[in-house]
Amino acid sequence: MIRDILYWGKKQKNMVDSGIKRSLRLPLVSTLIHIGFCLSFPHISINKVSAAEDIFINYGPVEFSLSIQALETYARTGKIEANLADYARFLNEEQLEQLKTALVTNADISHLSIAQFFYSYQGEKILERIGQVIQTKSGQSGFYAIRSALIMAAADEEGLTPLNFLNKFPTKGIRINSEQGFEIIKNLSDIIRETNKAIADVEQKAQIETLESTVVDLTPPPDFSQPGNLAFRRQLHTMRDTERRRIFPVEVYLPELPVSNRPLPLVVISHGLGSDLHTFAYLAKHLASYGFAVAVPEHPGSNSSQIQNLLEGLANDVTPPEEFIDRPLDITYLLDQLTVIYGGKLNTNQVGIIGQSFGGYTALALAGAQLNFPQLQAECKNLNESFNVSLLLQCLALESSDTTTNLRDERITSAIAINPLTSAIFGQEGMAQIDIPIMLISGSADPVTPAVPEQIKPFTWLTTTEKYLTLLRGGTHFSVLNESSGSIPVPEAAIGPDPKIAQKYIKQLGFVFFSAYVKERTAYLGYLNADYGTEITDNRMPLSILRCYSKLIQSCSL
Repeated sequence: MIRDILYWGKKQKNMVDSGIKRSLRLPLVSTLIHIGFCLSFPHISINKVSAAEDIFINYGPVEFSLSIQALETYARTGKIEANLADYARFLNEEQLEQLKTALVTNADISHLSIAQFFYSYQGEKILERIGQVIQTKSGQSGFYAIRSALIMAAADEEGLTPLNFLNKFPTKGIRINSEQGFEIIKNLSDIIRETNKAIADVEQKAQIETLESTVVDLTPPPDFSQPGNLAFRRQLHTMRDTERRRIFPVEVYLPELPVSNRPLPLVVISHGLGSDLHTFAYLAKHLASYGFAVAVPEHPGSNSSQIQNLLEGLANDVTPPEEFIDRPLDITYLLDQLTVIYGGKLNTNQVGIIGQSFGGYTALALAGAQLNFPQLQAECKNLNESFNVSLLLQCLALESSDTTTNLRDERITSAIAINPLTSAIFGQEGMAQIDIPIMLISGSADPVTPAVPEQIKPFTWLTTTEKYLTLLRGGTHFSVLNESSGSIPVPEAAIGPDPKIAQKYIKQLGFVFFSAYVKERTAYLGYLNADYGTEITDNRMPLSILRCYSKLIQSCSL
């Protein structure tokens, strides 16, 4: 950080602090979105030492300039000076007012959090991309200047506002590379068109499948989003894997059933990056009320405490590379210990698993998807050109000293993966190794693990005879999460429609799926289809379910 602030005038390559620069990491998604918001609306302060004075915009051979002082005057007094008037005439009154408000809106992020993130590998990769558009006056990458301005603005009394960011930019001018910017916009537009087409294809195929589906005829129609009638108790255990030096808590939800010789059906829930034991407590309680035993471990290398420590400067890693191996091994060790603790009370030989994001990866790895390092190396070579944020996490696996590719646990016999990351870490070859029932759940508005590359296309790679794709139109990466006291706050705009809608879907689909494949009650298979999706859909976040039987796999090549 000091080098960015005090050493800007020297060669940029000498400014890299090798003691701070870290190995490949993934930022906490909520922090990424906060910072992305800040970069969309740069900010200003009063300290004019080496501060930028003008913004230069190139459009072909023509160059336009805009005084930062004119923006500041407008933001603080509402007066439009001559330099700004040429641009203001293109905006209506409402847009001008929005600009005025945006210029002084404080993002409320500490300078420590900014520094911790932008010195991580992921932060630097994002800066490299942004630096191609926001440059110094001489046309050099704005990489270091942007980082310096963000840190200094956040540390300033006024805080991180777009205007303060502009005033803290440590060169006399800011140059906007419009050609590069338009290229990025074009690429993003292409991605949006591809996404819309793929989503339309999924919904169309689901509609066609509705004609062939048959929902079990029960009167009155059951509402599986309502809790069951069983009481349950919750027990907390501490897992101590001495061989891996891995200590982690696990909560086990046990339904209170009449004494029986039959072991309780078991479901495991794996949380995502930055979450904790309680993120999916709503689902654990729901399943327990219907007679499932539910085990919820907290992965120590990728939980909310790990991320909080990073943002407070108490940890250097967002998550260690070894977490790709440790997470699935946590579940394997957990099943071993549950067998010892509960004996024959739990059926640990036929287990269902559900995970979200990094937990979705965990579920798929345990289900049989194999890590594909050649695919990963190929994809990560083009990391700077990709708009797929999840690659920042997937590429982290290349830095692990453990090159294990097969993490399958035969005791896992069915799996649900919500917003999983799959494209590079598994690829087509790795996903094709799964041979148990799988459901992928995707949000159409997920910018973190985008629907098309991470769920929709990988769904077509699955060769298992029973596979399901569930699409939540308007769903984001955070729609299914329940905020807990230990979780990292997520901006409201990133959550999307009311989370209760998505959580209701997860309770219904989780109950039906695991009733069919863990309890082996085949009648519930009648609900795992497009017709049932139509029946339970909420128009605020429409739900589509696509089921591909072995004889219909070709028709599911979206």
